[in-house]
Amino acid sequence: MRIQNRIPKTDDRIHLNLVENEWFPMNEPKSLGVAIALSFPLMILNALITIGVINTFSTISLNEFGLTSDSISITINFVVIIWIFLLIIVHELFHLAFIPNFIRSQKTFIGLTLFGGYVLTEEEVSKSRYILVTMAPFVIISILLPIILSLLGALTTTFKFLILINSMASSVDILNLILLLTQVPKKAVLLNNGTKTYWKYVQNEKYNETKTN
Repeated sequence: MRIQNRIPKTDDRIHLNLVENEWFPMNEPKSLGVAIALSFPLMILNALITIGVINTFSTISLNEFGLTSDSISITINFVVIIWIFLLIIVHELFHLAFIPNFIRSQKTFIGLTLFGGYVLTEEEVSKSRYILVTMAPFVIISILLPIILSLLGALTTTFKFLILINSMASSVDILNLILLLTQVPKKAVLLNNGTKTYWKYVQNEKYNETKTN
């Protein structure tokens, strides 16, 4: 694992080599800005899912966040900023934790940029594991965590706020999941060349187990 505050760039020579070896590039947004724009409807959907989960096991209302029909009162103090910063780190660590052998990998990167945190691996990863890596922060933080905190009686307004922030921030992850499910066949492995994702069909069913253990 390598820590660096610069996202690895796509290498044109590696791209040509991958294509020559029957790796197929996925059709993906050309930039982060485009990805965020395309994922905006998913941001709303994610928030509604999380609100539904919270409302099932606890309560949630606009009044808790200073939003009423008469006025809007939002207070963001230094403590909340620290919580959001920690949330970014935890979100990326959940991505990282499900990448096979990430500690020993020299092709797995994690870091912070001006646009937030990122995790990227240029190792070969099975489709099922790639889905797990993509979905982990949303499922754990924005679906399972509010259920656990509700049962413990510890789901405070601050936690609800952070859980919703994570839910909406996971919209790009959900967009990536949709692209993956619609373009990559079941028996396939994936890897990244910088920010560009490639997949390759694998006939050997035992390949995924060998690569992820």
